[in-house]
Amino acid sequence: MTAEPAYDALLDALLDSWDRNNTILVNLVRALPAGSLDLCVTADSMSIHTMLIHMHYCRLVFVEEDVPECAVPMRKAEWKLVREPDAIIALLDESARVLREAVRSRIASGRPMDRHYDHPLLMLQHFIWHEGYHHGQVKLALKAAGMAFDDEAIGQVTWDVWMDKGPA
Repeated sequence: MTAEPAYDALLDALLDSWDRNNTILVNLVRALPAGSLDLCVTADSMSIHTMLIHMHYCRLVFVEEDVPECAVPMRKAEWKLVREPDAIIALLDESARVLREAVRSRIASGRPMDRHYDHPLLMLQHFIWHEGYHHGQVKLALKAAGMAFDDEAIGQVTWDVWMDKGPA
């Protein structure tokens, strides 16, 4: 076995982890109870809606700063007004594709990131950690409002996405 197929397989697995992260986030949005987008953990914390839009925005800003050749034009601020779950999902899917391609292109080319991160892989790790943090905040906001998810039900569309084995 040559190093090249092993390298390609590793890159595919890393990018798959990013795809799974976005799938989990999108599944979380789909599972939100009606009327929950304005919930907050505390009076001065971000609402669920704000956290979701924040994640989309951060993805695009960091790509713009680190891999400008993969950046997409940032819409003024109208995306902050997006209030429908399907529209939020579309934004998350878009920014996930942009970030994925940015990391893939820098790893494939061997070029370093322009501003942050010692290696492009660290961008993926940063965003998986960042979004996991906000995922927990979303669940806490729901719990504080008496709308907690059933762990078995939400686990099927979140934790199980990480652990499921794809076709061999």
